Amino acid sequence: MIYNRIALFRADRGVSRRDLADAVGVNPQTIGYLERGDYSPSLELAMKIAAYFGVAIEMLFSFNPFESVADTLRRNGEGG
Repeated sequence: MIYNRIALFRADRGVSRRDLADAVGVNPQTIGYLERGDYSPSLELAMKIAAYFGVAIEMLFSFNPFESVADTLRRNGEGG
């Protein structure tokens, strides 16, 4: 399984599924499938999504589950 943070990046940037889908040339449903983990992207699609957000592909996709945002903030001393 490939884990991703697409929904997190979309929410942070205020981007709809449709906007992202249009930008990378897929159907909005594909973005939903990716976010839920029901579909693994091709390398080309993963690279397009990473380029859209201007981040390294490893920031968006991983073979291991990502740490939660709350845990990351707590570990870095930035949490409430």
